[in-house]
Amino acid sequence: MTTDAVGGVWQYSTDLARELARGGYQVSLAVLGPAPDEAQRRCAAGIDGVRLLETGLPLDWMCEGADEARQAAQSLARLAHACGADLIHCNSPALAGAAAFPVPVVAVAHGCIATWWQAAKAEPLDRALRWHGEMMRRGLLAADVVVAPSASFAATLQSTFRLPQMPLVVHNGRPATASGTSVTGGPHRLDAALTIGRMWDPVKNGALLDAAAGMIDLRFLAAGPLCSPHGEEITFAHIQALGQVPGPALNELLALRPIAVSAARFEPFGLAVLEAASAGCALVLSDIATFRELWDGAALFSDPDDAEGFAAAITRVHGDPALRQQLGTAAQARAARYTPAATADAVMALYRTFRPDREAAA
Repeated sequence: MTTDAVGGVWQYSTDLARELARGGYQVSLAVLGPAPDEAQRRCAAGIDGVRLLETGLPLDWMCEGADEARQAAQSLARLAHACGADLIHCNSPALAGAAAFPVPVVAVAHGCIATWWQAAKAEPLDRALRWHGEMMRRGLLAADVVVAPSASFAATLQSTFRLPQMPLVVHNGRPATASGTSVTGGPHRLDAALTIGRMWDPVKNGALLDAAAGMIDLRFLAAGPLCSPHGEEITFAHIQALGQVPGPALNELLALRPIAVSAARFEPFGLAVLEAASAGCALVLSDIATFRELWDGAALFSDPDDAEGFAAAITRVHGDPALRQQLGTAAQARAARYTPAATADAVMALYRTFRPDREAAA
């Protein structure tokens, strides 16, 4: 299974690998891109049946061009052969069509440059990046099966890359947070709004949230990096930036049940929203297809182009304790659908279509 130590794919792959190992699978977790930090290494080392492989190979979306990405794919194919793998779970689909892989490939698309660009720029993909879009399409077509984390993103992939078939949908999952006890009757202990994610990413709509924060009489916190690996940066006038918050500290913050807010213009799934919901936070979300698919009936929604609308929704939740309690309870109940065990059950069913003679494969 490929992974990277940069963002949400690490959470997805380690959570899934843990469940696969419980199901009897042996997982070689091949890290592409920057090396994991010590906390991430300890996380992987603590999972029986999982071997961490720090490949030193580049992430496709951080490559300078197609040649570098193809070389990474070829090295990955050799590594899979050397490991004796029965199947490759590729979380970097652009690599799936760039080498002769010795076994079936399940390609899971968590996002990509082309779909991100559509949402961030609303213009054709930059000529200098088109090689990646072409590699992505070839990879999706070459994979034995393509998986997306939401029906909304599956439709986006099919449209963007002109795929003959819709990708299969397997929703992501996250473990319940340590604070994830029932919120029924429980107090809200942090009088604040909170957004989580890559603050520098224009798709996360941080500038709009900063404008909304200036319209409300409530602290507004942001957990996540302000600067990207490529140098993009955001500054806030009204939001209190916490920077990158380690997992345990973030769980402690979510345990206080602030109002969780996301104004994302585009989201293939949204693990941060799931984590907040699991903790029983009331959700105020952008009215986009993915969030409607996952959270309709368990959140308030607002137009991602309307800062005043977000300010009004946050103020409404803050000023109505009964509504805040109702939303937090509904969000927590909905979050119980999206667990690593549920994800793993669906993934293992896919695996067995390639190896029906085995309940578990290496």
